[in-house]
Amino acid sequence: MSSRLAIVTGSAGDIGRAIAARLSNDHDIIILADLDIDAAKNATAKLGDQFVPMQLDVTDPESCAALAAATAPMGDVVTLVNNAGASCAVSLQSASLEDWKFDRSLNLDGAFFVFKALAKQLIAAKGAVVNIASVNGMGVFGHPAYSAAKAGMIHLTKMIAVEYGQYGIRANTVAPGTVRTQAWEDRAVANPKVFEEAAEHYALGRIVFPADVAEAVGFLASPLAAAITGVCLPVDCGLTAGIPTLARTFSQSDDYKK
Repeated sequence: MSSRLAIVTGSAGDIGRAIAARLSNDHDIIILADLDIDAAKNATAKLGDQFVPMQLDVTDPESCAALAAATAPMGDVVTLVNNAGASCAVSLQSASLEDWKFDRSLNLDGAFFVFKALAKQLIAAKGAVVNIASVNGMGVFGHPAYSAAKAGMIHLTKMIAVEYGQYGIRANTVAPGTVRTQAWEDRAVANPKVFEEAAEHYALGRIVFPADVAEAVGFLASPLAAAITGVCLPVDCGLTAGIPTLARTFSQSDDYKK
């Protein structure tokens, strides 16, 4: 039997590593694809022999094609996780044209380039695609270029689900809320109350951990989700369901938490 491969882009970061670790439960080989090859190698050293680092620039179609060529002899690509992403511009007023192009290229174009390069392998394996978007693609939380790109990613996922479903491919999106990554830990150094302040907006009274995102990806990539395709699953501790403090203000009821 051929080895079952999972490819995770942007895998050197906190969320990417957590996703890769989760997928190791039901995949033989996990490709840690990242622009920062040294970081990918360091992650591999911590995770074990089941993981293989590869350099990938998701914004470069030739780099994506090279990834597809390198993984083809290794086994069946049964899972692709487009996790690479970052945000630059914080507001429309402050966004430059370069900011807008950068955020769009990394967060939307990249997901398309990677999928396009691996489509034939995914068809052959009847694989699953899980795109990591954001609640920013569902509502306004700042970072407009990033948010617009993530909204585009959500729709791209639906397009893949509808057009490639005939080949057995499933495509779904995970939309995390605030995730406790190193970037947020750095913010906590400047503002020790940042997690407490953020948690006030979440129904569960906490923000998301990388493992929460990873478990959602693991489910959507698994046979347990065999009939699920084209959906966007928020992993946001209830943020998109409603904001308790705002509900309290609107209703003037102390039944909502302070």
